[in-house]
Amino acid sequence: MASAASPSGEAELTDPWVALEPGADPAEQARMLRRAHETFTEGGTVPRPVRPVVADSWRRSARAGVGPDGTASVELMDGDLGAYRAEHPLARVMPLFRELLGTFAADGEHLLAVCDAHGRLLWVEGHASTRRRADRMNFVPGARWAETAVGTNAPGTAVAVDRPVQVFAAEHFIRQVQPWTCAAAPVHDPRTGRVLGAVDITGGDGLAHPHSLGFVQAVARAAESQLALLAPETPAAGVPELSALGRDEAQVLVAGRRIRLSRRHSELVVLLSRHPEGLTGDELLCALYEDESVTPVTLRAELARLRRVLGPGLLASRPYRLTVPVGSDVAVVERRLETGAVTAAVTAYAGPLLPSSQAPAVVRLRQRLTDGLRTALIARRDPDLLADWVHTPWGEDDFDVWRALAAARPTAAVRARLAALESELGWRRPVAT
Repeated sequence: MASAASPSGEAELTDPWVALEPGADPAEQARMLRRAHETFTEGGTVPRPVRPVVADSWRRSARAGVGPDGTASVELMDGDLGAYRAEHPLARVMPLFRELLGTFAADGEHLLAVCDAHGRLLWVEGHASTRRRADRMNFVPGARWAETAVGTNAPGTAVAVDRPVQVFAAEHFIRQVQPWTCAAAPVHDPRTGRVLGAVDITGGDGLAHPHSLGFVQAVARAAESQLALLAPETPAAGVPELSALGRDEAQVLVAGRRIRLSRRHSELVVLLSRHPEGLTGDELLCALYEDESVTPVTLRAELARLRRVLGPGLLASRPYRLTVPVGSDVAVVERRLETGAVTAAVTAYAGPLLPSSQAPAVVRLRQRLTDGLRTALIARRDPDLLADWVHTPWGEDDFDVWRALAAARPTAAVRARLAALESELGWRRPVAT
């Protein structure tokens, strides 16, 4: 990965969440960061070459009253720690963490650490001599390593900003932590999208590489997938569940029966599930048909057929409404976006809502959901999430997301695809006269 040149001629990182570019001199970078850290702690200004994510974290640390000579405090010990860990959701994926990171930590003289959503370390495992060194700064189970307690550090900052981050040398706010390098990624509840904690790898300068950040992020995603398998997102007992993303004909699960709906019935159930208060015949006509010549008789016939398909008691009239709440994959994505759980929202998004539907209300809902996801992806600037999007059938020609990916991960292939899209759009753009 090459560095881009800034207007001042200094090198800038192409990925702001990675501490060092391949080929950079760690010793020289550490010296520059120590000088920058002293400048900040003495005068409150953040000089170059401090990354924006670190500068923002330093400011938050100072506002929280963290001092550069502080240390972590241990909040949970012995029986309290054991009981808390046993009940914590991340206990279910500790075997996975150990399988994926344990050997890497032991062989590389690193540490595997897992914290909760408050930055408290629950597990710290790895190379024995590295653990003894870490003990001296209270990097131990039960200690609180939240950003508000000990300043900038990978697990605490990853939880604070809800995204993977790497912290190198004097980027750490507390001086006694500055000999270390760490990379951490948040882990989310796959059902609600809330942050459960973070998984972290901590060690020496050898971790100051983009691969370590990508590795720990992949481990966090694997943990979220494992949690989803252990506790799948299922509707409450007896509640119908609608699946309408990425398919032209929706499916609804009712009382153990999986029903495939026609295209028109799919549109009707999607709209009625969004309006538990019900819709009048005129409202449904406007929502479903662009052609004003469609008569209420046609709509009533469709609703009568839908009533037979769903079974007795599920579809009422005057106004038309579903008699029980209906869960849907659309609502799951919306709920996760509303809570800021972008990764979880993208994971639940199986594609555009009823992609072939031309019903005006469905088109509006489809566009609103897609735009919400795209906006969140571009704002998050996570190269892996952006890459996932542009390599789907619905995202392969998404110019704005390709452009965001090129800014976050400017590989030759990404730049070439962006240039091709720019050419295509320029060819199609009308010439002003």
